[in-house]
Amino acid sequence: MRHGGRLREVAALMLKLGTIAFGGPAVHVAMLRDETVRRRQWLDDREFLDLLGAVTLLPGPSSTQLAIVLSRRRAGWLGLVVGGACFIAPAMAIVLTLAWAYDRYGATPAGGGVLDGVEPVVVGVVGVALWELGRSALKRRWFTLIGLATSGAYLAGVNPLLLLLGGGAVVALHANRDRVVSRTGGMLPVAPALLSAALAARPRVGAGAVAAEFAKLGVVVFGSGYGLLAFLQADLVDHLHWLTEEQLLDAVAAGQITPGPVFTTATFVGYLLGGVPLALVATAAIFLPSFAMVAVVEPVVVRVRRSRWLGPALDGITVAALGLMAGVTIQLGVRAIHDAFTAVLALASLAILLRWRPNAALLVAAGAAIGVTRALL
Repeated sequence: MRHGGRLREVAALMLKLGTIAFGGPAVHVAMLRDETVRRRQWLDDREFLDLLGAVTLLPGPSSTQLAIVLSRRRAGWLGLVVGGACFIAPAMAIVLTLAWAYDRYGATPAGGGVLDGVEPVVVGVVGVALWELGRSALKRRWFTLIGLATSGAYLAGVNPLLLLLGGGAVVALHANRDRVVSRTGGMLPVAPALLSAALAARPRVGAGAVAAEFAKLGVVVFGSGYGLLAFLQADLVDHLHWLTEEQLLDAVAAGQITPGPVFTTATFVGYLLGGVPLALVATAAIFLPSFAMVAVVEPVVVRVRRSRWLGPALDGITVAALGLMAGVTIQLGVRAIHDAFTAVLALASLAILLRWRPNAALLVAAGAAIGVTRALL
């Protein structure tokens, strides 16, 4: 396929996933894997897992970064920009519409039955993806223990970044146990030093202040969209007093009930602070660091894989990332399966996926339609 054809392919796929990928980062990873590995064969599971492990170490929205790096892998540097923008744009547009309605009518964002239909389906989607990715990632039996320990620690509230680094360190040390000596400085992977200083003084709510605040969030928030709420509470409510707690919760709700990245919460907040112009500023500022970080990290993944220390560490990070994904799926399942209807929908989705392997995106869209229909009856 010629380069122009690949670029159109990337744009179409990321626009589709950005429109229907409800359920958060774990679901995005599952759907990206279904489309790029299983259906389109852009890469194999080993390459996919390497890229997943690499972006999971970065601050920012890891599933969005995975979409960006896969687009770069398929269609070059222009693909990086186009694919990332197409993945983000649908959710941004939907959140912008919700913010307008909220600001004008005071209506709290509501899923209209969408989540009741979608969340049980995505539990099945992610469960199947975890099973299939696990068969590639769990190269040794004891890797399973790392994944299980990571899931348990995550559910107990341990910082996800510490768990990822811990998984990498354990596997790297085990693989190089004959080489370990008392002086081992600098051998293990660390997260990029991309932390910017917090604003010293309380800024006025203008384009520059909003851009600075959300760019900072784009490089300090680890744990994907799930870690964003704590930072928004500390910065925008407690320190800067730009929002009330109620407005913040409504903004987060808007980011969660829409498809695509949870980081589009920034769009909602920006609109509340200054209409469409500041909504666009906040959105661009929080996502631009991800494009830059992916552009730097993706070319070095192959060299990392060859390293005696970093190659095994990447294996450990990947196993830990799957453990985190499993922990998030458990949380999602507890929330999603709350009555007989949602239990039947989850089991039916799992059975359909295992038996017929349909396109996960179509299954999620069907779940949304079922949820809306049930809410209207």
